[in-house]
Formats: sequence, structure tokens, C-alpha cells
Amino acid sequence: MPSPLNSEGKKLSKPSASDTRRSDDRSALWRAMRTFPFREPEYRSRRVAGKAAFLLLLGASAIFGIMVGLLLVYSINLPQMADLERYRPSTTTELYDIHGKVFGSFALERRVVVPYSDFPPVLRDAILSIEDKDFESNSGINMIRMVGAAWHDMHSARRSQGASTLTMQLARNLFLSSEKTYGRKVQEIFLTLQIERHFTKSQIFTLYANQIYLGRGTYGFEAGSEYYFSKHVRDLTLSEAALLAALPKGPESYSPVRFPDRALKRRNLVLSEMFSDHKITAVQAEAAKAEPLGLHLEAPANIEAPYFVEEVRRQLEAEYGVDEVHGAGLRVYTTLDLDLQHVAEKSVLDGTAAYERRHGWKGRLQNVMGPDGDLDSYKHADWTQPFIDGAYFHALVVSVSATKMVVKIGQQLETMTTPDWAWTATFKATDLVQVGDIVYVKVIAPAGGTPRVVLEQDSGAQASMMAMDNANGEVLAMVGGRDFAISQFNRATQAQRQVGSSFKPYVYTAAFEAGAKPYDTIVDGPTSFYTPNGPYTPHNYEANFRGTMTLIDAFAESRNIPALKLADRVGIKKVIEVAHRFGITSNMPNFLPVAIGAADISLAEQVAAYSVFPNDGIRIAPHYIRKVSQADGLPLEQKTPEVKEVISLETARQMMLLLQSVVQQGTAAAASQMKHAFGGKTGTTNSYTDAWFIGFSPSVTCGTWIGFDNRQTLGDKETGAKAALPMWMDFMKVAVAGRPNEQFSKFNAPKKQLEVPMAQPSVEQAKPAHRDEDTDDDTDKTQSAPSPVPSNDTPDDDAPAKPAAKGPAKASSKTHVVVRSR
Repeated sequence: MPSPLNSEGKKLSKPSASDTRRSDDRSALWRAMRTFPFREPEYRSRRVAGKAAFLLLLGASAIFGIMVGLLLVYSINLPQMADLERYRPSTTTELYDIHGKVFGSFALERRVVVPYSDFPPVLRDAILSIEDKDFESNSGINMIRMVGAAWHDMHSARRSQGASTLTMQLARNLFLSSEKTYGRKVQEIFLTLQIERHFTKSQIFTLYANQIYLGRGTYGFEAGSEYYFSKHVRDLTLSEAALLAALPKGPESYSPVRFPDRALKRRNLVLSEMFSDHKITAVQAEAAKAEPLGLHLEAPANIEAPYFVEEVRRQLEAEYGVDEVHGAGLRVYTTLDLDLQHVAEKSVLDGTAAYERRHGWKGRLQNVMGPDGDLDSYKHADWTQPFIDGAYFHALVVSVSATKMVVKIGQQLETMTTPDWAWTATFKATDLVQVGDIVYVKVIAPAGGTPRVVLEQDSGAQASMMAMDNANGEVLAMVGGRDFAISQFNRATQAQRQVGSSFKPYVYTAAFEAGAKPYDTIVDGPTSFYTPNGPYTPHNYEANFRGTMTLIDAFAESRNIPALKLADRVGIKKVIEVAHRFGITSNMPNFLPVAIGAADISLAEQVAAYSVFPNDGIRIAPHYIRKVSQADGLPLEQKTPEVKEVISLETARQMMLLLQSVVQQGTAAAASQMKHAFGGKTGTTNSYTDAWFIGFSPSVTCGTWIGFDNRQTLGDKETGAKAALPMWMDFMKVAVAGRPNEQFSKFNAPKKQLEVPMAQPSVEQAKPAHRDEDTDDDTDKTQSAPSPVPSNDTPDDDAPAKPAAKGPAKASSKTHVVVRSR
């Protein structure tokens, strides 16, 4: 094999042994250098360190940016502390009667705001022991609890572990939702830090204690104390304070009303925490744990004078708006006299019960034992009323035998025996009722005795009453029906019913303004009034005639023929104009029978109109509110009642002679036994569908009405004097009890001084009554009698409505109409 050549083309010589050894040494050195590097590894280490530092800075920048971004995102829409400084929680609007007693309220959230000093130490200790032990020393955030809660949430399916301090709860309740998200928690922390910087611990506690929800619609510990224990928060005992402090954790889950066992355990936990915090002794803790829950639930709102409260609500909302009325904590000083209101309610209920008894047991009871009937779960709306003497309830029959029936009212059972239903003339209870029937009962609670119930009847008869102060127009009492829980329809203000002879004062007023005198004579005899469609021949209620008599006697005896003659003489159009001047707003057609009450008018309008006579011709619009102030005591602008002169002093004094004669020797003579100065007028309509008495003393005007909503008859001879007057007498006995010597003004005495300024002293003429297009100008004095027209405002009217008369009734030769008006 030829020798190899080098790069120059020369033959390479064979290397010597020494050359081979040097080459091997260099190879070994190179291998050693590669195995143990010195300069190259140092360079690489610096590169790795640089990259690590860069990545670390990049990550820190990213984290910082994210945090800044989160801060901006979650804080950009957070409320400023200036908003919290101006914060005014939704509070309860309260209604006061004339004696300063609270009897009603309006609220979206039932809350009563009180200062820090009103929260007793025992309640503050209970709240802090269970909610935030380090409240006084922490900065609003408990980092240890937060880390523990976060660790728990990361290892559980739900975010259920709480770590909120009292300040954090306040921030969440005021400004945030209850949604459990990390974003909401971040916002909560930001707000908490701001609150802690701007407010003292006592201010924070006060905000929290007035804001927190405690269940059953109550917010704040004052409202909670009033609801659960019927006392102010400052009067709480240790066990009561512990129970309230137990509720913020879960107002519904630990509700002492729905879940008393849970509430008891939670309350005892609070007591244990207070003991471990050395806030109470072991003896105190054990004694409090041994106590029952001790609930004394506040009565439901607005069960006092409910019809009056509704009228006040409507007026307030119309003047100030719904949000202001239900959330601004207004103080509404009303005209109601709560003592007289109770008397009015008792008078109405007793009067209708007496009417029911006169007409015997009718039965026709509702029974709840259907296919799905359940006696245990049945509740009646009126069971929320207090079980006191004179109260009426719809009770559920749960057991019955021949001589005994057991009824349920709320959670209590009452037993009736034979004497308790003797008025029914049925001796066996099994012949009266059966299990599942709803019966009407009255509570009889003698002083020092055991309460019992007696059987009454509710066949559907209704009644209403309204009383006002003559001197200033203030409504002192109002009853719109037998049971507001069943029917909220106010029969004192909303129902328009035929008024019968209680309309006659407007007829005689028109006659006196036309020149008639009280002692003028008129003939009470058979007569006919001619109309374009035939004669109209009326009759008196008594179906007889008295001949020549004075106007005073005709009015006192409520004779129909004289009233119709007077109306015909002055013109029925003039009579209706006078009625409108008195404040009657009904649109009455121009036909003669209106003069004896064939017109629909509300009780409230009648009462206001009748007060004109003892007021010497001045009408003061009835009103329900004296003044309204804001939560801070500043008064709100209040409308003044309308005051105007509608008849002259002379006419008013003449009418007073007539109205007093009704009580002295006329149809309301039963009231003369009360030995007081009274005047008034009875009213009875055709077929006895409505019975009225509107009367007054020098100081108070009161009106009563009784009838059925569907306008069925009350029964034969159920006149105003028999059915309505007794209720009026029961009320007025109490209303004038403190004024034994009051008298009406003498005929020549100076004009009566009222307590309100009169805006316009001159007589204002009301607009004439609307005339239908088909009514002829000559028919205002000669119209046939209309059929009674049921009011469109009456609820549940099952009777077919009769069309209102719009013009002359057609008659072939003779129209014979009997209007029993007395």
C-alpha cells in the first residue's frame, strides 16, 4: 500500500515514538478539560441566573399589575365614605293618636333606629362574643380567620366558611350582595378598611346594630326586641339579649318562631361564648340557659283602627309618595282618639250582633271539612286579633256533642255549653253545627274571671260608623265594617247607599232659605204630583195622614208628604243644589223622590254635612292628619282643611230646632233618655235595605249605617231608629261623658267660634247637579220615583243591578209609589 501524502504532495513519514507519546498526552489533557470544565461552566451559570431574575421580575410585575387591576376593578364602583356619612336607613313610619299613643305603622323594612347608648352592655357583649370577639382591637379584618376560611373553602365543594368581622358584615349588608364570590370578598375588604378609617368603633357598632336583619321582617335590634319580646332593647334580660344576638347568623334558620329548638341551642351557644369570654359568670350562664325562649310576639301591624289607617295611608302616599311614606320614618300625628275608636268598634259589633239575634239562627255555615279539609292547618284571618273581652272571632268547630261544642281560635281551644247558644232556641249543639263549621263567637271576660266564648251569628249584615269633632273637623273614630281581615272595603267612605229620610234636612234647609219658618204649617194629607208621564202619589211610612201640622212636627215625625210638598215648592233642583253645597258629591237626578232619600250618598259625606248645623252654618272638611314630621323632627308641609260657610247663621239655628225635635219627641226619642243636648235624623229606605242615624252633640257629630252589601232587606220594621240608633247611642254615651253641661247656642247668641280659620266667609254656591240629556227643564219638580239603585262601589254584589232612572218613568194613568222613608 503506497505511503500517504501530505497537503503539499509529499510523502508522509511514519511518526516516531516520542511524537506518539506527545500526541497521547495532549488527547488526555483535552479529555480532562472536557471532564472538568473551568471557564465555560462559569459563563453558563451567569446566563441561567440572568434568565431567572428576568422571569422573576416579569412575574412580580404581572402579579403587581393584576393586583392593581383588581384594585381598580373592585374599587372603582365602591361607595365613598361620604355616602355612608349621609346614609339614612329605611325606617318605620309611625302613626300617633291624639294622646300620643302609637297605633299603626308603615314600613318596607321594619326598623327603629336608636343611638349607641340605648344598646345595653349585656346585648353588646352577647353580639361581640358570638360575632367578633376582637372587635374593639382589630382593624376590621381578622387575617387568621380569613386564611383559615380560605383554606377550608379551597378544600370543600362550597364556599361556606365565614370569616367576616362585625365591620365586614356591616359593609356587606349596607353596600354589597350576599353572593359568595372572591370578587365580592375583595370589595368587602376594601370597604371594611375605609369604614374603620372613617368611623369610631361605637359608630360602627351603632350602624351594625340598627341595620342587621333579624327575621320576620325586622331590621335592627330595637325592632327585633319590640317584635320578639314586646319591649325596648334597653330593657332586655340576659337570655333575651343572647337570643337576639344568635339571630344574625341565620335569621330564618334559627327563627325562634319557626324553629324554637334550633333557636334555643344557638342562644345557649351565645351564653357559653359569653362565659368563656368572662362576660358573665357560670351561675348567670346556667340560669339563663335554663330559661325558656320567653317570646312575647308583638301584635301584627295595623290591627288597631285598620279602616282609619288605610285612609291615612292613601292620603300620605298621595301627598308624599310611596317611598317616603314607607321608608323615611315619618311621624304622623293623626286625629284619631284611640279610646273612642275602641268604643266605636264595640258599638258596631254589638249592634250588628243584636240585629242578628233579633232575626234568629239562620245557620248556612261554611264547612272546611272537604275532601282535602285539614282542621290542624286551618287558620282564619281574624285570629291575629288579641283575645280580649268583647272581641269577636270566626272560630273552627273541632268537636261537638249534644251539650258541648269545642272551637279553635288560633292556638287555643274554647268550650261552649248550652247557655252559650240559648238565644238560638236550639238545645242540642249537634242540631246547630258539625265538625269543620266556621262559627262566629264573642269573648266574654269578666274582671277577675276566666274568659269564655258565646255563640253569635254572622249572616253577612254590615255596619259602619264615623265621628268627627265639630270644632275642627278632625275624624275621631272610623269603622268601615265588621271585620277588616275579611273585607277591606270601607263602608264609611267608599260605599254609597240610599239615605232615606236622612236626606230631609237639605229639603227643609232649602225651604228656610226660600222664606219658610219652623212654625209654619203644612198639610199632611193625600196628594199627587203631576209629571209629564202621569201622576206620582206618595205615602207616608205610617200609611196615615196627620193633617195640618207645623214644619217642626212634620220633620220630627219624618212625614214624607210635607217634605215632598216643600221640595216641590222650592224645586227639586234647588234642593239638590243645597245638598251639593253641604259637600254631597253624588250625581242626583232631578226627580222629586230624591227629597225623601232616593239618592246614594256615603256616610262620611253625611257626617260632614250634618256638622254644619251645630257649627252655625260652617262646614269643615273632615280630615285624618294633624301634622307630619320627618324622622329628625322637622315638620313637613301639610294641607289645611277646607273651611267654608254654606248656610247663614239664621238658617242653621232654624234647622237646629228641627233636628233637636227629632231626639226630643220624634223618631229618635229613645236618645232623650241620655239627658244631653242632641240633634239628628233617622233614615230608612224602601224595603228596609238601609238604616241610618246621623246625629250630633254640640261637640261631636257621629253617623251610623247598617245594611247588607248585596242590598238585601234587613227585615220588616228594621228602621233607622231600631237598627242604627242604638249603635249611635252606645258611642255617644262615652263621647260626651266628659262634657255633661254642654248646650247648643241659643237662637240669638253670638256665632260659634271654631278652632280653624275660615278661608272664605261668604257662602259658596255649588255647581248645579248634572242633568241628563233626556231630562226636560220642567221635570225638576215633577218626577216619578226611581227604583233603588245598588251602588257600583259595593263589593260582592250578587243581586242584579237595577238601571238608574235617567228621566221620567213611564206610567199609563197613575203611578203609585210607596217610599218607606223615616
